[in-house]
Amino acid sequence: MVSSKSDQACEFVRQALGEQADPTKAPQMQAYMKTDLPFYGVQKAGRVPILRQVVKDFPPDSATGYEKTVLALWNLSHREEKYIALGYARRFKERITPDRLPLYRKLIVSGAWWDFVDEVATKLIRHLVIEFPGATWPVVDTWIDESDMWLRRTALICQVGAKDVTDSARLFGFAIRTAHEKEFFIRKAIGWALREYSKTNPEAVAGFINANALQLSGLSFREGSKHIKDLVNPRD
Repeated sequence: MVSSKSDQACEFVRQALGEQADPTKAPQMQAYMKTDLPFYGVQKAGRVPILRQVVKDFPPDSATGYEKTVLALWNLSHREEKYIALGYARRFKERITPDRLPLYRKLIVSGAWWDFVDEVATKLIRHLVIEFPGATWPVVDTWIDESDMWLRRTALICQVGAKDVTDSARLFGFAIRTAHEKEFFIRKAIGWALREYSKTNPEAVAGFINANALQLSGLSFREGSKHIKDLVNPRD
């Protein structure tokens, strides 16, 4: 029986990563990421040519094929394989459409850690909110109220890097709606999103921080004002 393109992609990735496996680095990488998922011990520099080759040799011929290959790679057992899955998902811009939101949500919820979630949020979801705001925001707007913390983080940081096309009303609105949370990854996300946007619109971010300083956590305040300290009033 002829194997499918997604099966062939998985076999290629498994073999390529296996050939570079480093049993010394693997437990170190696993410990750093605080994960139960095993590593091969292949760092980014070693993964780049593998990703480049799998993209070249196994491109999707349809939206269904794209999803199938992304999920097949994602469902492999090692963390590097999941990194390859996310890289593959990013490479085919024509396939990154609002119809893929259920797929990306699945990656966020099942990934449930910052290395996976931040990649989906700032690469895949950011592309959608910029290129297809009318079809994407109604979905992402609901994520800020989801019980899943990683969906809320995604809503907060999905505009990191959007620069002058940032929807500032949403950014500030999401920040206020989650400012009360004690979860580190939410507080850090608020600060990160504000800090990045301050590089584009320092006055707007300073105005928001000054008006809401007491509602923001110390972490969010410090991170958000890092580049605009001369515009932000002291909290005390």
